[in-house]
Amino acid sequence: MAGPGAFVRLIGAGWTLLRNDALLPRELDPLYSSGARTLSRLLRMFAGRQAYQGRPGERLARSLERLGPVAIKLGQLLSTRADIFGREFALDLSRLKDRLAPFPTAVARAEVELTLGRPVESLFASFGEPVAAASLAQAHDAVLLDGRRVAVKVLRPAIARRVADDGEVLWLAARLVDRWVPAARRLEPKGFAATVIRATELELDLRLEAAGADELAEVMGQDGYMSAPKVVWEGVGKRVLTMEWAKGLPLSEDEALEQPGLDRKALADNLTRAFLAQALDHGVFHADLHEGNLFAAAPAQLTAVDFGIIGRLGAPERRYLAEILWGFLNRDYEQVARVHFEAGYVPATHSVSAFAQALRAVGEPIFGRAAAEVPMSRVLTQLFEITALFDMRLRPELVLLQKTMMTVEGVARRIDPDHDIWAASDPVVRRWIARELSPATRLRRLAGEAETAVRNLARLAERPPVPVPVDILREDKPNFSPLWFALGAAAAGVAFLVGALVA
Repeated sequence: MAGPGAFVRLIGAGWTLLRNDALLPRELDPLYSSGARTLSRLLRMFAGRQAYQGRPGERLARSLERLGPVAIKLGQLLSTRADIFGREFALDLSRLKDRLAPFPTAVARAEVELTLGRPVESLFASFGEPVAAASLAQAHDAVLLDGRRVAVKVLRPAIARRVADDGEVLWLAARLVDRWVPAARRLEPKGFAATVIRATELELDLRLEAAGADELAEVMGQDGYMSAPKVVWEGVGKRVLTMEWAKGLPLSEDEALEQPGLDRKALADNLTRAFLAQALDHGVFHADLHEGNLFAAAPAQLTAVDFGIIGRLGAPERRYLAEILWGFLNRDYEQVARVHFEAGYVPATHSVSAFAQALRAVGEPIFGRAAAEVPMSRVLTQLFEITALFDMRLRPELVLLQKTMMTVEGVARRIDPDHDIWAASDPVVRRWIARELSPATRLRRLAGEAETAVRNLARLAERPPVPVPVDILREDKPNFSPLWFALGAAAAGVAFLVGALVA
């Protein structure tokens, strides 16, 4: 429940954006409707001197940095989509990824000692200055006593209180939008806010991040599209995380894509395939794949860091995602539409064929075209209009998936302007379809279901007998126990037969 302080902070957030002319920036006046242009000019009357310092992206970055961690994460997402918002705007926001103001190294050393319960010198031969500073933490270059180079991540002082305050403001804003903006209710503002708040709260325990990094390192190792540095567990605590140094250069640096021998096409393909392999094959994926968290090395090696946000998908969601992608790959819009209805993404009151027609209008103009030729802002506008037309609501459980898909595509386009997301996706999706929808897999699944049914019947048989009314025991009433026995035997037989066929 948001308290009075949340109202004050929400008003303060609006005032910060207004003073920096970051709500409806003057540079975009020619693109506004007449009403929006009038509102823009009215709001500009309250702007401060800082409203005339820098480009729109610089002013927004300055505002978001002041507003706190949750706002900064929004800026990080926007910075990955130069194809939508423009290269200059995205570049101005890019410093929010890992180039924020650091806190003193002395404070970081003290936090390491307090969290790990040991002197810095007992674990590290050297502990350097911060090399990257983001919204929640900063990373230091260090060397272990055994000579290994590592990155030590340390949470910012008092960051838990700041995240809690941001969460209250976001929750209050979501409630107000849900109450007063009926058109936005299908976007489930409260569900979206809850998902973002929970994900950010989990980032505040670096022991959980270490576990996520270790899990994803195993997952990534099965395909080789991406890798993760090894966790140094003796350097892990609630507010400190130590990992081996990542190979290559962070993609947030321009020099990363100019490395000799770098294959930009293969690198972009590996990024798309790594994300899809994680999500489809394993149901767990790195959910914060912006350029500041990705290191590149020749010829096409990708290393991910910062595993604070981990996304997970259940078996049904993985199947829906794979079948939707497979349908698009084959331009089978009827199939894509049917999956949307089966998953409940589109209300059953609408027509499957009409939705397929709408999907065709989006898919055909972009299929097979190079990324540089596709105006993504126009595509997203069309998709938003279609989702409104068919009463599609945002699914809170898919927020991290959708956000990561948007980020991955944006980063891949920056790596390779001609990136073909469909061609890159094809081998991973095709492999999943061949494995999960094959006759052998279906038989194994049926065998598992039959075995479960037999187990449940056995449990029923072990329960104490239930008192039966006397009239049911009369001789003129049929006895049903042989029927139950026959059903159990039949189920056992089916399970045995299917198991034998699969074997």
